[in-house]
Amino acid sequence: MPTSSASTTDSARSANGGGGVQSLERAFDLLERMADAGGEVGLSELSASSGLPLPTIHRLMRTLVACGYVRQQPNRRYALGPRLIRLGESASRLLGTWARPYLARLVEETGETANMALLDGDEIVYVAQVPSKHSMRMFTEVGRRVLPHSTGVGKALLASFPDDEVRALLARTGMPAATDKTITTADGFLAALDDVRELGYAVDDNEQEIGVRCLAVSVPDSPTTAAISISGPAGRVTEAATERIVPVLQQVARELSEALASSTGAA
Repeated sequence: MPTSSASTTDSARSANGGGGVQSLERAFDLLERMADAGGEVGLSELSASSGLPLPTIHRLMRTLVACGYVRQQPNRRYALGPRLIRLGESASRLLGTWARPYLARLVEETGETANMALLDGDEIVYVAQVPSKHSMRMFTEVGRRVLPHSTGVGKALLASFPDDEVRALLARTGMPAATDKTITTADGFLAALDDVRELGYAVDDNEQEIGVRCLAVSVPDSPTTAAISISGPAGRVTEAATERIVPVLQQVARELSEALASSTGAA
């Protein structure tokens, strides 16, 4: 789910009360607020959202610029910097490693290939997979990037976003058809997201690849927007199988969320 700036600030205050370094807490809070704002902001916007005085923000941003974590644009606004890319890539790999035991459980209980994916910018990136033991099974390379509109994980992830943000994303990416089942209109995709919110899970029904069905759920309260899924031949991932698989997916997502929360909360 998108990170809440309010919760970030509350966490920072709590950490500071427990002996944290206030300037570090403030710097990371500003980076999170920049990410929430799309990656580029002005100092006055940061001051309004954080409640910090402009001189304090200016001092922190100068330090982040000097370290390469933020860069100043020609228009004087500030953008997230390139050094964050390496940190993000390493964190994604580590997140995938943490998730593998949970995906392995999904394979054991459902019989199908299990995946974990993140929303990275406007794209879905797969960060972990455990393959099915069936000879006929689905395979998605870890690190593969796809557009969200034709995937179950994309629907699961975007269901938590406001409709106007989803429309803006779709306008940027376009909605090319991977198959004749792919949803190719914004209205159609938003209707599918309504179904995800009502049902509590997302379906890719031959939309990314003919003959393949995927079921996906978001990981609640994840430190980054994440989803897990199973994928298999449409002949095995039937409507009857869906009724059995979805509760398993939802339970594993909750347990993974708890594990990630304990990892990020560790001192």
